Amino acid sequence: MTAARSVFSSFVAEHRRRRTLVVQPRMGFSDPVVMRRGLRAVAAAGVPAVGTVTLDSYTRTGQHDLAAMSIASGVPLNGYPLVALGPAATAELVAGLPGFPVQVRHGSAQPEDIFAAMLEAGLDASEGGPVSYCLPYSSVPLRTAAKSWSRSASLLAGQTVDCHLESFGGCMLGQLCPPGLLVALSVLECLFFAEHGVRSVSASYAQQTSPEQDAEALWAMRRLCAEELAGVDHHVVLYTYMGLFPESAAGARELVAESVRLAVRTGTERLIVKTTAEAHRIPTVEENVEALRLAHTTALDQPPPVSPPPGDTEVYLQARLLVDEVRSLAPTLAEALPAAFERGLLDVPYCLHPDNGGETRCVLDDDGRLQWWHTGRMPLPAALGGRRGHDRVTATRLLADLSYHRRRLDPVLS
Repeated sequence: MTAARSVFSSFVAEHRRRRTLVVQPRMGFSDPVVMRRGLRAVAAAGVPAVGTVTLDSYTRTGQHDLAAMSIASGVPLNGYPLVALGPAATAELVAGLPGFPVQVRHGSAQPEDIFAAMLEAGLDASEGGPVSYCLPYSSVPLRTAAKSWSRSASLLAGQTVDCHLESFGGCMLGQLCPPGLLVALSVLECLFFAEHGVRSVSASYAQQTSPEQDAEALWAMRRLCAEELAGVDHHVVLYTYMGLFPESAAGARELVAESVRLAVRTGTERLIVKTTAEAHRIPTVEENVEALRLAHTTALDQPPPVSPPPGDTEVYLQARLLVDEVRSLAPTLAEALPAAFERGLLDVPYCLHPDNGGETRCVLDDDGRLQWWHTGRMPLPAALGGRRGHDRVTATRLLADLSYHRRRLDPVLS
């Protein structure tokens, strides 16, 4: 029997047909009353938006007892404690919002408890992945995370609806990771999900520092998804820049607007939006809604998407090579992904996880494009942007690269 499409997937598919950009906040509050108010505010914002329930750090790391103690003591958390509060409390969040799609975002390397509670509460969409929610957020061994995500993905695949799972692979560390690696990781995680029976996926990419290079990356990701995910419902999601955000409200709004223009230009279906408060504190419900409306209004003013240039770009060729090399390592991606990091075939710049090789580095060139500075043992030839030099990236250059958008868009700092 064919499973029904999830509310989340159906919503995105409908707006894809209308050529309307779906916008989404990164919203999470520990107080169920505030979380419920936030979801209702997004649903009533008058824009094509999906809701988000972002979980807290205790839940992310499986410390549900500490989350429960915090709730009992009235101590605020940095997100929604889904497991500690229980499925009934979570079901109340979306009660009275029929047809409104909600995604659970969590950051867990071992999400079985989270997925079980989410499903029992009636929610059908989440995100992450065995690499993207292990290396940046935990010290759990990558092989342990891969086994946990195998069980978790299989749990979603076994439901009566086609639950949606988004790879976070295109957002590794949020910044300073060349697009070829980001695209490869996101596509590989989507293939991992499909390998475990998940029939609705999305590939992610985080806005970086060059609109032209980012467009190449999004087009490359769409092409690879079309080549590799035939028969699997899929779409592409872009994140507004995840690194050091401009401190000025004007700078923050401009960076959000740039991400909207990038999304519309490339035909991206969904955009995760940031707010003007991003550099200072956790945004309020009202600030999240304001950002969604800004993104939607900006999208309406853009020309239609344009076709990618003909031929193979460097980003596509890098990602294509990495996907093929990793898949050749083992019969399944559950085995191949950890093996790739053990051999240095995948290596995320500046990532400190014990299972990451830590040999690679990247920098921004004079045009703001991310370039490899050192590719370690990754199988990227010089003709595709690979570099095996041994000179170091100085701290001065690294700090300047990290603050690129802030220096560009905050006049007082420029």
